[in-house]
Amino acid sequence: MALFLHLATLGDELVATSSKLRKRAAIAERLVAVRREGSVEDAGLLALYLSGEVFPEADTRKLSIGGAMLSRVLRDIVRPTEEQFTAAWRRHGDIGAAAGDLFAEQGHTPEPSLTFAQVAEAFAAIPVAKTTAQRQALLTGLLERCSPVEAKYLVKLISGDMRIGVKQALIEEAIAVASEQPLAEVRNAVMLEADLARATVMAFEGALREARMRLFHPLGFMLASPVDTPEEAVKRFASKPEAAEEAGISVPPESHAEPEPHVRAEDESALDDAEQEHAALQAIHLDAQVEDKFDGMRVQLHFGSNDSPGRVALYSRNREDVTASYPEIVEAFAAVNEAVIGDGSGVILDGELLAWDVRSDRALPFAMLSPRIGRKKVTNEVRRGTPVVYMAFDILFAHGELLLDLPLSERRRRLEALTARIQTVTLSPLEAEAPLPSGGLFSEAVPAPPQGEQRLRVSQVVEAHSAGDLDRAYVAARDRGNEGVMIKSSGSLYQPGRRGLSWIKLKRHLDTLDVVITGAEYGHGRRSQVLSDYTFAVRASDGSLQNVGKAYGGLTDAEIVELTDWSKAHTLEDYGHFRSVEPLMVLEIAFNNIMRSDRHASGFALRFPRIVQIRRDKSVDDIDTVERVEEIYQSQPDKPVEQLPST
Repeated sequence: MALFLHLATLGDELVATSSKLRKRAAIAERLVAVRREGSVEDAGLLALYLSGEVFPEADTRKLSIGGAMLSRVLRDIVRPTEEQFTAAWRRHGDIGAAAGDLFAEQGHTPEPSLTFAQVAEAFAAIPVAKTTAQRQALLTGLLERCSPVEAKYLVKLISGDMRIGVKQALIEEAIAVASEQPLAEVRNAVMLEADLARATVMAFEGALREARMRLFHPLGFMLASPVDTPEEAVKRFASKPEAAEEAGISVPPESHAEPEPHVRAEDESALDDAEQEHAALQAIHLDAQVEDKFDGMRVQLHFGSNDSPGRVALYSRNREDVTASYPEIVEAFAAVNEAVIGDGSGVILDGELLAWDVRSDRALPFAMLSPRIGRKKVTNEVRRGTPVVYMAFDILFAHGELLLDLPLSERRRRLEALTARIQTVTLSPLEAEAPLPSGGLFSEAVPAPPQGEQRLRVSQVVEAHSAGDLDRAYVAARDRGNEGVMIKSSGSLYQPGRRGLSWIKLKRHLDTLDVVITGAEYGHGRRSQVLSDYTFAVRASDGSLQNVGKAYGGLTDAEIVELTDWSKAHTLEDYGHFRSVEPLMVLEIAFNNIMRSDRHASGFALRFPRIVQIRRDKSVDDIDTVERVEEIYQSQPDKPVEQLPST
């Protein structure tokens, strides 16, 4: 049996190098060593755990072990003082690294004996343990056997925070090297089986071509690159010949396939260049489909499998199962069966969950949907208050065939054909009906035909062949209250996890806000030693400062160090991880939109705030006001419909 120590020492080795090639070689060598010392199953567990996952992606089990339980168990095993525990945590901002330090400092250094099989056995027992005390006892049993470096990586794995500079794609490359199998076949098996450990075993056994697609595990999502203008969209598509070919763009011989990336009108020659570039961009002929970009939640929908009759699953972009929050979608798609779709292998759609105004038949902004996110119990009041629909824009699997390698135009044709068949049943009522009593007169009742609201919508597509077409489509989408448009090459293949030039999103930008920092918080990982997260405020009509959000992205490392020193020098109160600071430092903040919220004193919250720059030229007297926030909020075409006060 191979020791878990292999993973721990490999983790330290990977952290110590930034070279991708060296990382790949080290992983491949360790896979071979673990297989030789233990078994091919041990090598599979090494690959799985190295990716930071306790269970395979297709496995829905959860450990349900949080930071509080980890802290209790660490304290019980090595008995640090509170000062020692806090110091270890503050050194790293990482409970795994803190555990390694505490085990070493307190002399808990047993001879390594923990095997991969024993770790897997304990992980399997924890989710089925009936009480918290039983889960804690199983965790204690594992950690008591750990040396410091093993404790470090076992806790990292359990907490879902490996931070070793390795992505799954690199592990897949290492598996291909170690097993001497084609990388494309390794990746295909991982995608189909949704099980990195099993794919590793299949690779070493030469059985990768036996991989089969299974529903009810999320595939990777294809992503889009952002642009600010229609001209930039055309320019991004045609920035390189290979990108233009990938995006399905034809460039006339007389036009310029590679316009300069930055044109500054600083003199007459530069103006001439800009005019030539504009003419070149207008001459480029796009072959793209354009859809509205909705302000919802990207979700993959699985349904219609005879192996799991009536089962429906919704997966978010971070691959979280969000099915429980949207029972109306489950009700609607549970009715889809072999008789409706003509096949029992199941279907996978890509699309967006949207809050929907059933009276005006249009999408509502994300602010209306957000209260439902993460909700486990959905009442009739919630269903009535925030109706939801599934807006499909792609089909990834149907009739037993994975469709990722088909061009978008063909996938779209198949999506439209499928939805035309199933929309007769994808209905569910605004309110859930009370369950019928069992037995008696109702026991033999024939199920009523589906009724209610249509829960399946299909995104409307228009063709675009020029920057002018894109601009007109964008204006029309904004008039409908949506964020902007998605521009997709008609010939693009579906590339899970990729963000390339085949899909581009063009969306509106709101004005920025000038705000003042009121608090600073220590970050995580490599930012655990700096105050990198900043709470900020605007000014109310009475002159007081009212918080409106928190941001941590947008500054350089040097600027973060500068703000850390500044925050320490201007601290009002030190709460350990967070400090309130004198309101003197002004930031310019960008954001996607504004929502009403009781989370902040201002009554508003910024969605996806990010720091544009430090405004050294401005004082706290120059910051924006709550009234300005209200003004921007009201200017949003996609703001929520506000309820009038009852009389």
